[in-house]
Amino acid sequence: MPNVARNHWPEEESQISVRSKFRIVAPERDATRVNERIRVREVRVIGADGEQLGVMPPEEALAIAREGGLDLVEVAANSRPPVCRIMDYGKYKYEQKKKNASKKSHSATLKEVKLRPGTDQHDLNFKLNNARKFLMEGDKVKVTVMFRGREMVHTYRGREQLNEVVKQLGPIAKVESPPRMEGRFMSMILVADREAVAEAKRLAEQGDSAGASGRSEASSSSEETSAKAAGPAVEEGTGDAGRDAPESGDPERAPERAESTASAE
Repeated sequence: MPNVARNHWPEEESQISVRSKFRIVAPERDATRVNERIRVREVRVIGADGEQLGVMPPEEALAIAREGGLDLVEVAANSRPPVCRIMDYGKYKYEQKKKNASKKSHSATLKEVKLRPGTDQHDLNFKLNNARKFLMEGDKVKVTVMFRGREMVHTYRGREQLNEVVKQLGPIAKVESPPRMEGRFMSMILVADREAVAEAKRLAEQGDSAGASGRSEASSSSEETSAKAAGPAVEEGTGDAGRDAPESGDPERAPERAESTASAE
């Protein structure tokens, strides 16, 4: 029987080749040794509240952790003996993951504020407020002065503008790149001073809390004043109502009024 060449289907070959390119990536294994994975002769143990419990076998330390419903976590494997801490490992991992996510959520970006040599004070203040907001958020700010036509003869005005910006933003900013000319543009880069920004935010929070307490005290005092002012008016109204009340409503004095009327007749 003659040999019959096997038909090769290009579609099947392409599918097989594509499938072979995929690799199964194993999930990353947690390298932290916890509970029964701690296999050393003895460990130095730190309690859940931070107190030093001393050196003991890991079995004894694990028993102490189990009594409190917690885990025994190795925090310093290179120490002799290794240092372990009693904690809620699941909660610890969640907090670490949340902290890392918050760090990655906001990365410093470069914002730009553009000026002109003839920018008036009102527009300059508006742009300075924007730059201050960017710095408070942790971003870098590039301040650029644009020159047109014959303004290139008076580049010193642009430098004066940049010096004014540095003077106004100096408490919370540092000059990362000093002013320099790039064609028809003079620019510099400012970065936030982290300590100064943190202090400014703390003072702002204190001011907000003090203002809120002051407003609450003022509202309470105004309510007390209005209540005192309304008190006598209510009493006077009550007295007038008592005096103006018709006597006919009193059943005991009705016969007396009838007798006086008859005698008068």
